[in-house]
Amino acid sequence: MKIPKGLKKGGTIGLVGASGATPPESLPQAIDAVERLGFKVVVGNSCRERHGYLAGSDELRANDVNRMFLDSSIDGIFCIRGGYGATKILPMLDYGMIKENPKVFAGYSDVTALHIAFNQLCDLVTYHTPMPSTEFIKPEMDDYTLSSFKEGVSFTEKTHYYLTNPPNQEMTTLVPGKATGRLVGGNLTLIASSLGTPYEIDTKGKILFLEDIDEYERSIDRMLTQLKLSGKLDEASGILLGAWTNCGPHNSGSPEHSLRLQTIFEEILVPLQKPILMDIACGHCLPTMSLPLGRTISLNSETKTIEVIQ
Repeated sequence: MKIPKGLKKGGTIGLVGASGATPPESLPQAIDAVERLGFKVVVGNSCRERHGYLAGSDELRANDVNRMFLDSSIDGIFCIRGGYGATKILPMLDYGMIKENPKVFAGYSDVTALHIAFNQLCDLVTYHTPMPSTEFIKPEMDDYTLSSFKEGVSFTEKTHYYLTNPPNQEMTTLVPGKATGRLVGGNLTLIASSLGTPYEIDTKGKILFLEDIDEYERSIDRMLTQLKLSGKLDEASGILLGAWTNCGPHNSGSPEHSLRLQTIFEEILVPLQKPILMDIACGHCLPTMSLPLGRTISLNSETKTIEVIQ
C-alpha cells in the first residue's frame, strides 16, 4: 500500500464534491474551516454546482476528483461533504493516474465508495475523516476530533500508535480475541451496495470497520445478513463497530416490534467468533476519530486496543 505524504501547514487542499450538493451558505464556512487548519484551498467546480441532489453532473464530479489528483500543486484532497453520488462516478475515475499521484484523500459516509476503490485499485491508503461542510463548521466541533484529524492527515507514515476513544467513552468488547490485518470499510450502506460490482469490497484477512446513520434496525439486519451471505464477514479477520447514529428503536415505530442493535449484532456477528470491538467513536458523530484505511492494524478486543503497526 502507498502511504501518501503527510500534509503540512501552508500546503494546498483541493475541495471536491463527489457526492451531494453543498448548500451555498455553508461553502464559505467550509473554506474558512480548512484555512484555519493552516492550509490553502482550491475549490473544485463540484462544490458550487447542483444537479438535483448531486454536486453537479457525474462527469463534472469525476473530472474534479481526477483533476485534483493530477494537479501537482494540490497536496491533499478533502471531500466537502457526503450525501449520495460517489458510486456513480466510480467508472469515470482514472485509477492508473491516481495510483501514480498518491495524495491524502479524506472524507467518510458516501465517500466510502471512493475509499474502497482507491484502497483496492490504486493501493492507496486513504483517510476516514470528518468533512469541512458537515463537521468542521459545527459549533460543537471539539479538540479530540480536530487533533485526531490533524494527526491522521499530517503524520501519515507514523507507526506503532494507538487509535483511542475520547476520554470517558469506553470501547466495548463484543467478542474477545486478537487479529491483525489491513483496516477497511466505512459506511455499511455503501459497503453493502458495493457487492456484485467491480468495486466490491475485499475483506479477506482484513479488519472491517462499520458504521451508519438513520437506518431502521431491520435495514441494519438486512445489510449485515447480506455481508454474511456473501462471505464478507467470514473472510474478515476482525470487526470494529463505530457509531450507529439515529439507528435506535425510535427510528422504526413501536420498539416492541423491533430488535435492538445489540441483539442484531449478537445474532449475526457473535457466531462468527472473530474479535469484535464495539462503540468506536467514529462515524456520524462528534467527537469522532479519523481512521487510516489500508494501514495494517493490530486489534485486541479483550484489552480494547487498536494499534497501527504498519
